[in-house]
Amino acid sequence: MAALARPLAAWAQQARQIPTVGILFHSSPVADMTGAEPRHPYLRGFMQGLRELGYVEGNGIRIERRTAEGHPERLPALAAELVGLKVAVIVTTTLATIEAARRATSTIPIVMASGPPDPAQSGLVASLARPSGNLTGLSLSTGYAIAGKRLDLLKEAAPRISRVGVLSSQTDPQWPALWEPARAAATALGLTLLFAKIDEPDDFPRAFAAITGARADALLVSETAETFVRQHLIIDFAAKHRMPAVYAYTDSVKAGGLMGYGTDYVDLFRRAATYVARILKGARPGELPIEQPTKFLLAVNMRTARALGLTIPPSLLLRAEQVVD
Repeated sequence: MAALARPLAAWAQQARQIPTVGILFHSSPVADMTGAEPRHPYLRGFMQGLRELGYVEGNGIRIERRTAEGHPERLPALAAELVGLKVAVIVTTTLATIEAARRATSTIPIVMASGPPDPAQSGLVASLARPSGNLTGLSLSTGYAIAGKRLDLLKEAAPRISRVGVLSSQTDPQWPALWEPARAAATALGLTLLFAKIDEPDDFPRAFAAITGARADALLVSETAETFVRQHLIIDFAAKHRMPAVYAYTDSVKAGGLMGYGTDYVDLFRRAATYVARILKGARPGELPIEQPTKFLLAVNMRTARALGLTIPPSLLLRAEQVVD
C-alpha cells in the first residue's frame, strides 16, 4: 500500500499545481462536448458542479475531453492520450471507459461518473465503502433492480402488453445475473423479457430485427452509451411498430419516447465533480466511498401516449416530475 500511496500522492501534488481533468466518453459526438456550456446535458452538469466548487475552466483548471464517438476500439488510445497529458484525474462515463482508463494507468485517480451496478461484484474495487486502488466515484447500483420498476410503470401505462424487448448492454460478464431482479418482476407482472444487445452502433439493426422477430409488443430501454446517443433510432423504431416503450433516460421522453424512469444523470455528474474537487485537494481515491444515485425522475409524453391509443392513469401522471404535452 505504501508503494501505491506514493504515486497517488505525487498526482495529488501535481493537481494542486496545475489541475487538469480528463473526461472520457464512449459515444458522445465531439460537437456536443465543447465549451463551458456543452450541449451534452450530463457534461454540462459536471461543468456546473465544478464551477459551484470554484473550478472554472480556463481560470485555474483545464478540461481535456475525449470521446470514442461510438467506436470502443478507440478507447485504449484515448485513455493513453490522457495519461500522456499527465492529467490529475480521469472521469469515466461507462464500463468500457472505466476499463480503458484502468488499463492505461494504475496511479492516476479515476472517478466514475456513472459506474456499473456493482463495481465490487465486477471486480473493479475491493468494496464500495473503501474501494482501494485508484478508482472511486458513483455507481448505478440500482441500474438493474430499477428495471423492475420500469416494467411496472410500463404495464400500468399499457396493461395489454405481454412480450417486452429489452435493449441492454452485455459487456459486463455478470449481466445475466444482474438482470435477475427484472426477470422476477416480469414474471410477477405476467411479462416475458426478450433481450437484445446494444453496445455498438452496428448492434441496432440486429437488435431491432431480433425484437420484431420475437413478436415483442413493448420495449424496455436500459442504460447504455448507445441508447442515449442514438435514442432517436429507438424512438423512431417504437413509433413505427407502435410499441409502448419505457426508457432509462428521461431525455428520451422529451425527444418523443413514451415514458422514462431513472437516475437524474445531471445530478450524478454534478456529484462526480465533488469527487474530482476532493482529489484535487489531496484526497486518495481509494479512501473515498463509492456512492449511489439519490435522485430519480419519472417522465411521460402524452402526445406519444395518444398516438399509441393509450390512456395514462391519473395516478401515474401525479407521480411524474415531467409531463410532455
